[in-house]
Amino acid sequence: MAISRDKKHALVTEFSTILGSSKMTVAAKYDGTSVADLQALRRAAREAGVSVKVIKNRLVRTSMAQTKGFEKTDTTPLIGQLLYAYSNEDEVAPAQVIDKFSKNVPTLELVAGYDNSGTALDTAAVKALAGLPSKNQLVAEVVAQLLSPVHDVTNALSGNLHALLDGVEAKATA
Repeated sequence: MAISRDKKHALVTEFSTILGSSKMTVAAKYDGTSVADLQALRRAAREAGVSVKVIKNRLVRTSMAQTKGFEKTDTTPLIGQLLYAYSNEDEVAPAQVIDKFSKNVPTLELVAGYDNSGTALDTAAVKALAGLPSKNQLVAEVVAQLLSPVHDVTNALSGNLHALLDGVEAKATA
């Protein structure tokens, strides 16, 4: 069933807004992926704060041409049945979700990525980005590093205090 011109215009406007507001958009081939697997992907993406949308590549190209910063973006990788994963909160989350899910579902493969400034990323760059820790993991690592000296000082002081108390106890029992 064909999509009406008004519906296409609405889809282009919606995707232009998505491109302009998302921190990262990742395109992935899903040809041959079952509906159940796609539903599982959407569920996993939702849990990670990522949205997944299936839209015609021609409409995506039109959206990019209308979005500030994406006018001259390379759209040559956008061929075949593609889905688009995007996030407004985390730059690496869409790449991580698709990469992790594609390990279990071989029919899903990363094709390209686009950051919020319109820079096109090839498959290798998107996979490298997927290997980075998430924003929450980085914050946890920084907090752990900041608390490490405090724990070391506490352990040193408590160790000396225990040794002193053991010595006093030994004198008292002698």
